[in-house]
Formats: sequence, structure tokens, C-alpha cells
Amino acid sequence: MRARLILILLLLSVSGSVFGQRISDGNYSTIGYIKSDGTVQSASYTTIGHINLDGKVQNANYSTIGYIKSDGTVQNANYSTVGYIKDDGRVQDASYRTIGHVKDGRIQNANYRTIAHYSGVKDRWAAFFVFFW
Repeated sequence: MRARLILILLLLSVSGSVFGQRISDGNYSTIGYIKSDGTVQSASYTTIGHINLDGKVQNANYSTIGYIKSDGTVQNANYSTVGYIKDDGRVQDASYRTIGHVKDGRIQNANYRTIAHYSGVKDRWAAFFVFFW
């Protein structure tokens, strides 16, 4: 029986399961998933977009809606800067005002109140999902 459970878990992880790739609100209710390949899904597993490894963010129809640059700059589809996700976890709007923090599986607002949790998702992707999607 134990071997069967281990086999099932292995098959789920290989098949692209969203285990551990969840974003939830402050009360741990699931609000979405970002799979390791960058597919963004709603809480009901509907694909709502994609985040490419190069930082391009697309909607479900593959139209570009923004960019996450390697330096943490967040731009809209017209390349206008809408915010920043700093290496220290600060999330800022285009005017450099801190609007949140992302680190160690928690997303907090500017006042450090936890507004979301994430697991198995890149920090910048989780921050983009919560603050800029």
C-alpha cells in the first residue's frame, strides 16, 4: 500500500501537478497556481496566462500583457514601468512607493500584514500575480 502511494505521488509530480505551486490569500484559500513551466491558473485550474522564463507575461490567448525584467522592473505591454520587485523582497509601484513585500512564502502589504501565501513559486512570479496581474 505504501509503495502504491509513493508511485501515485511520483506520477502526479511528473505529470505537471500543481502540488506545492499554489498561491493563497491571507486565510489560505487558494486564489491560483503558477506551475513550474510558467502556466498561470485560477483557483479552478482554468489557464489564465503564462509567465515565460524570459519574463514575458501573457494572457490565456498568448497576448503579451507585461514583462518582469531580470532587474525586477515590471512593465506593461507597452513597456511602461508599472512597478518594481526588488531583490530584498520589496514591491514598489512606478513611483517607488512600497506597496508590499514578498519573501519566504508570504506576501505582505506595505504595512506588513500578510495578504497571501505561496509555495513552490518563484518570489517574483508570486509578487506579480498578487500585485500586478
